[in-house]
Amino acid sequence: MTGNQTYRLNNAALLHTVAVEAPEVVTTAMLEEMLAPALERHRMPSGKIEQLAGVRERRWWPKDGDFVAGAVEAGRRALAESGVDPSDIGLVVNASVTRPHLEPAIAARVHHELGLPPGCLAFDITNACLAVVNGIQLAGTMIDAGQIEYALIVASEGVRHGQEETIRRLVETDSKRSDMNEAFATLTLGCGAVGVLVSRADRHPEAHRIIGGVSRSGSEHHELCIGTMDGMVTDNKRLFTEGLALAVRTWQDAQNEFDWADGMDWYVAHQTSTAHIDGLCKKLGLDRAQFPLTLPTFGNMGPASLPFTLAKYGD
Repeated sequence: MTGNQTYRLNNAALLHTVAVEAPEVVTTAMLEEMLAPALERHRMPSGKIEQLAGVRERRWWPKDGDFVAGAVEAGRRALAESGVDPSDIGLVVNASVTRPHLEPAIAARVHHELGLPPGCLAFDITNACLAVVNGIQLAGTMIDAGQIEYALIVASEGVRHGQEETIRRLVETDSKRSDMNEAFATLTLGCGAVGVLVSRADRHPEAHRIIGGVSRSGSEHHELCIGTMDGMVTDNKRLFTEGLALAVRTWQDAQNEFDWADGMDWYVAHQTSTAHIDGLCKKLGLDRAQFPLTLPTFGNMGPASLPFTLAKYGD
């Protein structure tokens, strides 16, 4: 076995997930219309974003709006719909990539606006598209340790500014064709928010048990995608190749620890492009129909993508 760790949880459950949609629908055709001068200058055809990534549209929060409010709303709905009292929450984690400021932690505002108790831990976790999953693992571990009974994980992604800045740079500056290619992944992103409530399984037998997981790193590739609030620079080809290779190695390790080899009803995956999902299914021999997707109409929402899909398609 190689890599980081395999963990198992004894008394943690996924009690409820909530998806909050950003209100403005922005089609890929609309983005390409904004990019038209750059596309014409580099003799690049339109339609590539949808063709290669499978993203037809995404959502934006209102311009100059408060996208952190999406995290607060997701958390509020998760508590209300599950019937859990805010006073019972022992941990709140914000797992967003995007944020309007560095400090204080976004979780501090969520903690305050939801009226969570003074003894409730509040902090942010950032780890690109994995942060919500990391938060679930942390919450489950703390529940098993008897430190908390409930945890709330939120994420609200606001990518509008980064996409608008990327388009402006590509159109208004003397951009190169390579700049267009490196900015491709930025144009596949979308806005949205999620709330995930983790609980003790013995208090909620109706909830979905969190059995455990496998974590494997490929940190030698940490420079393949560099993101800021103004956009991302991505080596798309290598990210595709190395990402699939790591996923296959992780899957193989997981089969040695869990009963994945027997098959599952659904596979809820992070979604960077439909090509990535298709490639993963081909390499692992899985049925593409078992992968519910929100990517085509909501874009890649970073760490919010996986729980957003759970909220949309889970029961």
